[in-house]
Amino acid sequence: MATPSDHAETRCDLLVVGAGVAGLYAALCAADDADVLVLSKGSLLVSASFLAQGGVAAAVGEGDDPVLHAEDTLRAGRGLCRPSAVTLLTEDGPARVASLARLGVEFDPAFSRADGLGSSSLRSGYALSLEGGHSLPRVLHCDGAATGARIARSLAELVLAHPRIRVSEGERVHALWTDGERCLGARTDRRVIAARATVLATGGYAALWERSTNPEGSVGDGIALAYAAGAAVADLELVQFHPTALVGSSLLLSEALRGAGALLVDARGRRFTDELAPRDVVARAVAGRDTALLDLRPVDRDRFPTLIDALEERGYDPAREPVPVSPAAHYTMGGVVTDLDARTELPGLYAAGECACTGVHGANRLASNSLLECLVFGRRAGLSALGEPELPRALPPPPPARPLPPVSLALRHDVWRDAGLVRDGASLERLLSAPHPLVRLLAQGALAREESRGGHFRADFPHEDPALAAHTVLRPGRPPELEVWQ
Repeated sequence: MATPSDHAETRCDLLVVGAGVAGLYAALCAADDADVLVLSKGSLLVSASFLAQGGVAAAVGEGDDPVLHAEDTLRAGRGLCRPSAVTLLTEDGPARVASLARLGVEFDPAFSRADGLGSSSLRSGYALSLEGGHSLPRVLHCDGAATGARIARSLAELVLAHPRIRVSEGERVHALWTDGERCLGARTDRRVIAARATVLATGGYAALWERSTNPEGSVGDGIALAYAAGAAVADLELVQFHPTALVGSSLLLSEALRGAGALLVDARGRRFTDELAPRDVVARAVAGRDTALLDLRPVDRDRFPTLIDALEERGYDPAREPVPVSPAAHYTMGGVVTDLDARTELPGLYAAGECACTGVHGANRLASNSLLECLVFGRRAGLSALGEPELPRALPPPPPARPLPPVSLALRHDVWRDAGLVRDGASLERLLSAPHPLVRLLAQGALAREESRGGHFRADFPHEDPALAAHTVLRPGRPPELEVWQ
């Protein structure tokens, strides 16, 4: 055995891997009582959080209640939501919104009239939008569709200014450090780090698909690292495809546009679906058309200046004619299994945000619950991690660097072809020999779920099976297991 100084260039109380909203908020919540090191494999300003347009869902409006928010979340999750996680998410939502406001995040103010675009709630003072699956307007925005960027930037500025938080950009984790019983930190491409607790906040894996709204780095690194270290992962087959990405582009056209009146029409200008139905329903409806267009002419486009500018830069004039859209992989419900305090099955290791699987989203995430999840469970991760004991005096040698294989264009093409909106057993079998470990795990989970539920649709099993209303859990060296989480 060796002492930490023999191997670790760095020691800290809390190591946070990932610098999106979940990681930054976890760091801030812990930093008054701990020395925190935040690692970001890219710039602090290029996380998937910066691309989040939909906003933050919370029951802050007149006539709304966390119970109603929970009911909508459970309905969207198609029988797979973990009720206790949903209760935590929705009950804590208003407090997290208030916390962001105290930290300087400026949400769009309420309109002077209720006109379908928002709610002039005396209770909240904020503009509240209606999005798919919600029974009431309850989604808060910053500058229309710039919500994720505004929140992430505010948190990043606070993290950089905090005296007990150190930030390292451009540093990649190559392996988690364990002694077989608990997580001791990580090996990166630069050094070894010993930490009492480690929080993974590395985001999801939607960029494994050829067509995606996510940045290229969203390939599930943290999930693969956690599994390799002995933690359980679950529900990797449950992937949400956003219905309205601009054709030929990764540009996401926010659900808030449809909440504000945008229509989905075919080549002849005829509506073909309920624009605010759950995303899996809308995505398959869009994919089933040779041509699908989003008509923005009914929308007050001044509310979405960033998106309108992006469309015009690409040569479209949304004031005159609809723009072509098609589905793209957008959000991944699966991830590292955690309890309600963000603890994984490996002691000392926590996970929060899109890389975690608390069961809160079930089989189909309710619109704009993802940023709220980052805040609610990011906070719980940061605070829970403070309770981890000191590292033992003697530590085992750190692990060798085991960088994950690169995600090639050919692999992304295969994942889109074989595990896209519509799958079947034969196509999924092909992915069992994929060169990337997370793709192989995804295929295992999708093969085990012989039904269609939420974001997972199998042509050979096109209906929900009540016997499969459970989470598909994968643990190293064991076949997939179905578990019901309360």
